[in-house]
Amino acid sequence: MSKFIFVTGGVVSGLGKGVATAAIARLLKSRQLKVNIVKMDPYINVDPGTMNPGEHGEVFVTEDGAETDLDLGHYERISGTPMSKANNFTTGSIYQSVIEKERRGDYDGETVQVIPHITDEIKRRLQQVEMDFDIVIAETGGTVGDIESQPFLEAIRQIGNERKKDDVLYVHLTLIPRVSTGESKTKPTQHSVRELRSIGLQPDILICRTDGESLSRASTEKVAMFTNVPNNCVISLADASSIYLVPQLLEQQRCAEIILNRFGMESRSPSALLDVQPRLNKHANTTNRATIAIVGKYVQSVDSYKSLREAIFHAELETEIYANVEWIDSSIIEDEGCSSLESVSAILVPGGFGSRGFEGKIQAAQFARERDIPYFGICFGMHAAMIEYARNVLDLEDANTTENTLHTLHPVIALATQWETDNGSIENRNEESYRGGTMRLGGYLCELVPDSRAQKIYDESMVIERHRHRYEVNNKYRELFEAGGMRVSGYNPRDALIEMIELPDAKWYVGCQFHPEFNSTIDKAHPLFCSFVKAAAGLTA
Repeated sequence: MSKFIFVTGGVVSGLGKGVATAAIARLLKSRQLKVNIVKMDPYINVDPGTMNPGEHGEVFVTEDGAETDLDLGHYERISGTPMSKANNFTTGSIYQSVIEKERRGDYDGETVQVIPHITDEIKRRLQQVEMDFDIVIAETGGTVGDIESQPFLEAIRQIGNERKKDDVLYVHLTLIPRVSTGESKTKPTQHSVRELRSIGLQPDILICRTDGESLSRASTEKVAMFTNVPNNCVISLADASSIYLVPQLLEQQRCAEIILNRFGMESRSPSALLDVQPRLNKHANTTNRATIAIVGKYVQSVDSYKSLREAIFHAELETEIYANVEWIDSSIIEDEGCSSLESVSAILVPGGFGSRGFEGKIQAAQFARERDIPYFGICFGMHAAMIEYARNVLDLEDANTTENTLHTLHPVIALATQWETDNGSIENRNEESYRGGTMRLGGYLCELVPDSRAQKIYDESMVIERHRHRYEVNNKYRELFEAGGMRVSGYNPRDALIEMIELPDAKWYVGCQFHPEFNSTIDKAHPLFCSFVKAAAGLTA
């Protein structure tokens, strides 16, 4: 049976619970412990797959095809622990499961209530992820006092009562704001803990977020006194220059030792897993520079492309290149042209859905191709590159994706069912199939063509990459593309769906149907991003 660490949040800004949770996991993994992480989200959506990225941030996709909260990306990138469907659940999915059981008669006519039925389902989900792990860290989304979070807080309170005291530990993350006089204010933390205690939860560890300096000894003692938490368990977490330094900040305050002592577990010395500072120093002092434009439709919210930005940063550390990233709205390019791309050294067009800004992405792909600027098209970005090439090189003027233009004469991109069953005939394409395509989610095989740029980058013949899309490259145009100079460099071996394309004569021009950013971590940068960043800096890629 695993030990449980439950992470809750008070008034939090800046660095959130997701990073802190992942940092605790990495801290414990450095002691050779097997650690799993769960995110419990209080929103009613069954999963975040249909949520607007501009509002909620990116949807992170696991190897087994779950659409999850972006915090699971933090978990994988920072802790190195692979995530799965079982590692994220929402209020919506809990209620859906309970209602399905009620409809089947599983409750034998009982009145179905939040307690015990909803809380029992939450506890069942948590128990599912215990197997073969020493410690499970479960993060509750939202903040204490939110009405949406109450069933989760009640469930973790019950687990604390049902198990031995030394098997459960509660961590509460709060903000210690600093007013204009420079004085740290502890009242928000005191009130947050009081709210927790009112529902039966007493934190064992407080992690106090501060901007700039760490908490003074006097403030630490004040927090400890009014929250009933020992002085050494009030941990100050000041702003860090990188989220990857947070595990070291926790280590400096003996966080792992506190946790392991509570659990009665052996306190081993940490491994080199914690020491990322030398790599960060090399990166900060490098003379190799590049400017990369990310041309997307959700650029107003950086969280919309969280994994993408982190994957570039991992590649920067790996290659010792500093990349300045410029976020460019594809709708502006649509309206004003590509003048904003004049000074960049590489262009990346990421995934997305829908017609807004898509023509701007196509213009960016054309700009990169015609000026021989390194180009990386991911998912919708690959579609943009292929449509641009079809229109301007293959003379298929009406080329498009049926996602945006159902009755295009040349459905270069379409639902597989549209071009497999009706030979791409416009007459047989129907609105129902246009709207009802099923996502291809999670890990799929990609066989790499020998001697292609892609195969040389990976140095493998077969890879597994994560997908999140409905529309595919229309295989009926494959021969035309290859005859016109574009190489298909990767395909799915089972159904021959096109996974990667490249322009052999370009400096660096690669598109992929999948999302490689989901497979990049601080310990293992993704080879495609490493090669792209090198090309952006003018180095051999």
